[in-house]
Amino acid sequence: MKAIVVTDQAAGTVGMKLVERPEPQAAINDVVVQVHSSGIVPTELAWPSTWTDRIDRDRTPSIPGHELAGVVIALGYGTTGLSVGQRVFGLADWYRDGTLAEYVAMEARNLAPLPGDVDFTVGASLPISGLTAWQGLFQHGRVQAGQSVLAHGAAGAVGSMVTQLAREAGAYVIGTGRAADRQKALDFGAKEFVDLENDALEDIGGVDLVFDVIGGDIQKRSAGLIRAGGTLVTIVGPAEARPADGLAVDFVVASDRAQLGEIVQRVRDGRLRTNIGNVSALDDAVATFNATERRAGKTVIRVRP
Repeated sequence: MKAIVVTDQAAGTVGMKLVERPEPQAAINDVVVQVHSSGIVPTELAWPSTWTDRIDRDRTPSIPGHELAGVVIALGYGTTGLSVGQRVFGLADWYRDGTLAEYVAMEARNLAPLPGDVDFTVGASLPISGLTAWQGLFQHGRVQAGQSVLAHGAAGAVGSMVTQLAREAGAYVIGTGRAADRQKALDFGAKEFVDLENDALEDIGGVDLVFDVIGGDIQKRSAGLIRAGGTLVTIVGPAEARPADGLAVDFVVASDRAQLGEIVQRVRDGRLRTNIGNVSALDDAVATFNATERRAGKTVIRVRP
């Protein structure tokens, strides 16, 4: 099968190659999925799990990409809950070969049914962005109607999901980003927008929840805006700053079939719009990831035309 592989961490995306690899086999509780579309997070090549296994042994050449939409073509021994021929989408294990390939073997529990009226490209754009937003807001942030949410990167793949889901939950959303992102963030449902390069972040006053996708100085300044009992939720590693009278939570997104179902149902209902940027073929994936222009939205690779 065709697959993108990486072997040299120092080379970054320049070290990506399109090669032929053996098709994967389904282990116990696995399925093999014929990948139609795959999503990737640009920072994956900095994750230790891309390069080593759970006991720190080198696992290269490894296949990156962890989001997918496709069709089940084989079941491993003992696998239940899915069937051959079923359309699925989901989030592959961080420590196993990923989804930038024609086929992937993964645990069935990490997949959810993909309704027939949802395009594979849309399906592949949802798992990381959607689950990250859902878990950060509802599991870790415990957002409630009437609260205020500061959504950093509100025009990005994760931030746009945060903005929409928080708004649907009845929160007042303040988005942030670059000046060029203002209208896009407002279109996704932000009530206000802060240009982080030109506006004073502190002028927004107190908020109940900060959803941080940036870290660094922006995170530290944001922590000071959180009201008593509020929460700083971050996905960029342990929080460097904590609210004076609130919680700081950092988390790594996890696959959840029920949550994937909630997310895709909202897409079908028109309550949630995915934020897809560049869409490329697998043959063009290496060039896509090495493009010099700024990426807007989620990059999706169409593995099957």
